[in-house]
Amino acid sequence: MRNRQRGSQLGLLLLASQVFQLGLNNIPPITLAVLALNVYLYLFPAAPLFQACVSVQQAYWFKDWRRLLLSPLHHADDWHLYFNMVSFLWKGRRLEQRLGGPWFLYLLSVFSLLTGLVYLVLEALLTELMQDQSYSMACAVGFSGVLFALKVLNNHYYPGSVTYVMGLSVSSRYASWVELVLIHITSPGTSFVGHLSGILVGLLYTTGPLKKIMKKCAGFVTSNGYNSQPGAYYRSSGYSGYTGTGRGLSGNYQYAPGYTADASYTGGLTEEEQLEEAIRNSLNDRGQTRQRGAPPPYGFHLSEDARAEQIRQMRLRRFDR
Repeated sequence: MRNRQRGSQLGLLLLASQVFQLGLNNIPPITLAVLALNVYLYLFPAAPLFQACVSVQQAYWFKDWRRLLLSPLHHADDWHLYFNMVSFLWKGRRLEQRLGGPWFLYLLSVFSLLTGLVYLVLEALLTELMQDQSYSMACAVGFSGVLFALKVLNNHYYPGSVTYVMGLSVSSRYASWVELVLIHITSPGTSFVGHLSGILVGLLYTTGPLKKIMKKCAGFVTSNGYNSQPGAYYRSSGYSGYTGTGRGLSGNYQYAPGYTADASYTGGLTEEEQLEEAIRNSLNDRGQTRQRGAPPPYGFHLSEDARAEQIRQMRLRRFDR
């Protein structure tokens, strides 16, 4: 592993300035760790760029599959690193807070591999369609493919907003596609197929089967590893990212008897829906406790009419959003 020696490294200095201006305490741990890994591998590459980039020729023909792991984490120069990591800082902060650290790390790992695989498939198809071997030899490197996938997710979780792409006001729904075209026009040296691969991977997650497959894989690992409780998944939405097991936030909280299975997994539910589900389980617990003749559990106590009204109000708020 050799130290990279290049010019003034102004892009690296600007990136450091952005990080410290934002504040290390304001960057979630997974986002900060992935950023640090990219910077480290820029300064001390695991392999030279021509051995780290991914192409059909090198990865498929020559069976050098390790390039799928190396290519997203290496960058051509300091400005390539700067623009990718500044973009990742913004997207990573929002998505990690939304998805939770464990799921976000899982997501980045899957996206990094899948973006490379989709890139290889697209380049192989172009080689056959165009009868041009140069597509199979095109070698891509950098984190931008993963960033396009994250952009699709960000627009999915925060819809209805307007973003600016090179000064143009664009609906967030189409921002990824507009950015794909404009970057290719203004920066011909960038990998159009690599960026397109990221968008397709993001769509596989938001509208395709990828999210369900990842949940099943996560459930299989947690149910056969250190956590033996079935149906334990990382949260795929919400704000904490804790696993959906019976241990709760502090690690020693146990669900009350009668807690339904839906309460152990909150992926895909809005905050109001999660609160409504918690109230339902709490009411079930109160009813079963009273049947056993025990005193009412802790917390406030509402009449049946008041409880029904509270749930009705939450539903109205949810539909008004």
